[in-house]
Amino acid sequence: MAFLEIKQLHKRFGGLHAVKDVSFQVEPGQIKAVIGPNGAGKTTLFNMISGTFPATSGSVTFQGRELLGKKPFQVATLGMARTYQNIKMFSGMTALENVMVGRHVQSNAGFLASMFRMPRTWKEERDIRDKSMELLGLLEIEEHAHIDAASLAFGQQRAVELARALAMEPTLLLLDEPAAGLNIYETAEVGRLITKIRDLGITVLLVEHDMSLVMDISDEIVVLCFGEKIAEDVPTAIQQDPEVIKIYLGEE
Repeated sequence: MAFLEIKQLHKRFGGLHAVKDVSFQVEPGQIKAVIGPNGAGKTTLFNMISGTFPATSGSVTFQGRELLGKKPFQVATLGMARTYQNIKMFSGMTALENVMVGRHVQSNAGFLASMFRMPRTWKEERDIRDKSMELLGLLEIEEHAHIDAASLAFGQQRAVELARALAMEPTLLLLDEPAAGLNIYETAEVGRLITKIRDLGITVLLVEHDMSLVMDISDEIVVLCFGEKIAEDVPTAIQQDPEVIKIYLGEE
């Protein structure tokens, strides 16, 4: 049984067939990338996997459990976390507090216990803070823990976003264009952090436009064009695939 299996997935928006019969698998411990030109259906695919959009038909199974029909928060509780192309920091909150928000999905204290500040809520809050600091250290931005997250450099904000996703303790991390808006040096750093995350035992599925990043860190690549899968292979084979070359470079 595959860790994540997408099978004959379709999505229609009225007359637009945005995703057409897409199937592929992700194995544990992989970094797998989904690439394609603008409008290829990459983000729509991610939205169906994470529960943001309902699929028209098909199947998405994660560790043997069907995801279609589940809400995003239900998908998250099964061990899947996601970041977005546009960085979403909580304004007026420090980097540490932003990460702590992600960690609260693992908390157990109820509303009344929190309202009355019962002793077990104090311990849980300390544990959340300690784990969040540990994640900031893992991603090498702990010195920015008490700085307003919105004031950080773009690459640092991306690292905070990754830490916040990791705070949910996922087994699968979906990254939607993690290099968007980053310069060449920040992109290289994000690639290093993604590899570091994979080395922790977390499987990664990403959508990305930056081909240098994709080719450097991916174990396998899926190529979409106009909603259809046209190729799936290791990076060296994808670089030489005639259909992929035609899409990105055009025909002579």
